[in-house]
Amino acid sequence: MGLRINDVVPDFTAETDQGTISFHDWIGDSWAILFSHPKDFTPVCTTEFGAVAQLADEWAKRNTKVIGVSVDGAEDHKKWKGDIETFAGTPAGFPIIADEGLAVSKAFDMLPAEAYLPDGRTPADSATVRSVFIIGPDKQLKLSMTYPMTVGRNFAEILRALDGLQMSIGNGVATPANWVPGEDVIIPPTVSNEDAKAKFGEFETIFPYLRKTKAPQ
Repeated sequence: MGLRINDVVPDFTAETDQGTISFHDWIGDSWAILFSHPKDFTPVCTTEFGAVAQLADEWAKRNTKVIGVSVDGAEDHKKWKGDIETFAGTPAGFPIIADEGLAVSKAFDMLPAEAYLPDGRTPADSATVRSVFIIGPDKQLKLSMTYPMTVGRNFAEILRALDGLQMSIGNGVATPANWVPGEDVIIPPTVSNEDAKAKFGEFETIFPYLRKTKAPQ
């Protein structure tokens, strides 16, 4: 069975281009984003890694660590990072997990248990290793999304989703469609009008089940 929201994510020890990590220890008290790739030196993935590198300051502002995983070895990762940094115009300071044995890809249900990498493989052999997992400091899965190989991931949306998660979990609210920081948030239906008034102050009632208020600071 695949990972579900609020499941504790698998812990594992793995090699990266920056040395050995123990995943839960590496996360520590931070948020974390694990983003996966089916092969090094592929065009779409190179642009995605570049986008992640360019957002380094934004991840840091949100107490969030990012880590890649690709089903190639650490030495290939080190070489690939040269291309990534040239494309992005900035250092790629995050680690990339070497998942040649597919242990991480299988633990996160991106590949079936019987999967293996054939000789002369192509990215199509591990095409489903194209996911993003946002993980809270409690080591629980908060959000996941999977993309095909032909569609580059929108890391501005992943950043927006991270903002929404941190807003909702930290303040007991929800965020509406297309929400961005600074916009109004939704008061959960489980909160009475009296409690909403005490907690949030003024709010707008659109329907009895849909009430909006200013985002907590």
